[in-house]
Amino acid sequence: MSAELIFKIIGIGLLVSVAYQILSKSGRDEQAMLVTLAGIVVVLLMLVGEISDLLTTIRDLFGL
Repeated sequence: MSAELIFKIIGIGLLVSVAYQILSKSGRDEQAMLVTLAGIVVVLLMLVGEISDLLTTIRDLFGL
């Protein structure tokens, strides 16, 4: 895992938290929750490749 991926996740987290605060303060709680959910989905999609590489490494390590 590279530092670039970590910085991307941090950036998405910051953007989502700012958007959540703005939407929450303006009374749009439903949209704020959708923004949070979308942020989680984006981060999980970014991590799918890394998790795949991890599982491949574990499989190769144990010879499965």
